[in-house]
Amino acid sequence: MILAAGRGTRMGPLTESRPKPLIEVAGRPLIEHALALTEPLMPLTRVVNLHYRGAQIRAHLGDRVVYSEEPELLESGGGLRAALPLLGPAPCFVLNADAAWERQTALAELAATWDAERMDALLLLIPRANATGHPGKGDFDLAADGRITRGTGYIYPGAHITRTEGLAGIPEAAFSLNVLWDRMIAAGRLYGLVHHGGWVDVGQPGSLPLAEELLARV
Repeated sequence: MILAAGRGTRMGPLTESRPKPLIEVAGRPLIEHALALTEPLMPLTRVVNLHYRGAQIRAHLGDRVVYSEEPELLESGGGLRAALPLLGPAPCFVLNADAAWERQTALAELAATWDAERMDALLLLIPRANATGHPGKGDFDLAADGRITRGTGYIYPGAHITRTEGLAGIPEAAFSLNVLWDRMIAAGRLYGLVHHGGWVDVGQPGSLPLAEELLARV
């Protein structure tokens, strides 16, 4: 599941006439960088959710993916739940479409570490020092056994594996995946995996040159 429905308002004029996933970094739209992370694990069913200027994304990607159309914005959790008929009941990858990655191994690392017996979700984590362009103070702390709780030690860069059964118990139509994660934390089943490659949060115009610089080193 690639999350691509949002309005990208922090990008200002850059998203007035196009969706953020089609903003180019190093000569390629952001959504192409996201799709590149899936390549080591192909074949996969790749679902992209659409809302803001979604026709442009559809025209660009064609039949390389399948689409989950959102008549209204459902946020990350609601968008994932709406796409379940396309994704199926098994645990799935979820990936944001607004980042630049130094390494293309993010999803493969998650797949190699996933343990369905212990985990309801496995989130990739970035040490704060490696999280370029990210304005937040941090998202999670990581325990020695791999469980994570709310904290400031690590940034969530927008890539994880999750079970989806818990989405059915959330009454709101539009909601963040944070709602689901908090329930998993309470059950002791939310885990994290540290990714040591460089990463840039391309959420505002000032991050574009930082992303260009990162990818120039790849």
